[in-house]
Amino acid sequence: MSRRPVVPPFRLVASALAAAALLTTAACSDDGAATTAADTAADQARAAERDIAEQAPTGSPTGSPTGSPTGSATASPSALTESGAKAALLTETDLEGGWNQVRDAGKWRDSMLIGQVDVAQFLTGKADASDCQELVDGLYGEDLLGKPSGASALTGFQQGDSRLLEQVAAYDRAALDDRLKWMASLPQKCDQFTLDGSGGGERTVQVTEVSVPEVGDARQGLHVTVRGDADGGPATLSLMVTAVRVGDSAVTVTGGGLDGDQKDSVEQATQAGAERLRTVLDGGTPSPQPTDLD
Repeated sequence: MSRRPVVPPFRLVASALAAAALLTTAACSDDGAATTAADTAADQARAAERDIAEQAPTGSPTGSPTGSPTGSATASPSALTESGAKAALLTETDLEGGWNQVRDAGKWRDSMLIGQVDVAQFLTGKADASDCQELVDGLYGEDLLGKPSGASALTGFQQGDSRLLEQVAAYDRAALDDRLKWMASLPQKCDQFTLDGSGGGERTVQVTEVSVPEVGDARQGLHVTVRGDADGGPATLSLMVTAVRVGDSAVTVTGGGLDGDQKDSVEQATQAGAERLRTVLDGGTPSPQPTDLD
């Protein structure tokens, strides 16, 4: 029966090579060059040991580790649950300026956003008109990012004639990114257009881009102004809407009214809302907890 050759440990092989190199060098040297020969032998021994070490398998005592980079990888955000969506909602404590939380935020609708876009104004065709119609319909229905694919929660606050609405929801990642790109295109496609309201009233709508606090993984903001008649007199509805993606979820904040777009409050709500959502997705609990007004 044949036997497998025994492979000596790497350190023993390295030592043997070092000794052989020392003997060979000593044999070829005279007494006057003894110091030089010893130095040369030591160099050869170190080189031989390095060669052996480089050939050692990963994880052996003399091998070089080739695992993952130092430090643990950042954990991916978890999926948003119904309880998590509610926990991520803003509270009165997150806002300044005397905002009061209300019960009927899910029923808010502004009649100045009802109407049909005047397609005849669009020289580039009906495609842009369709986008503008989708914009006003989305603002009216509070679903500018489309229908959530998972958990969602909604809350609202009121200050005089101004309102601030926040939605936290889970979406399909690709669809959500597409929606944010779509929002970015609206200031060019829908910079100004006419909305034909009920009873023959016309309203002028203007759309511009606004900056959004540097929170979340992606973000987009719009300022929408609607000028027309309301309650028998001229009126201007100003809205600021922001959308921030955090993982596969998003925070949408819409604020404003006849008193202005409430820019400072919307920015504050956007930042606080995105941070609360991030905390929830990372497994934490934001503080304080929202009041259950259902």
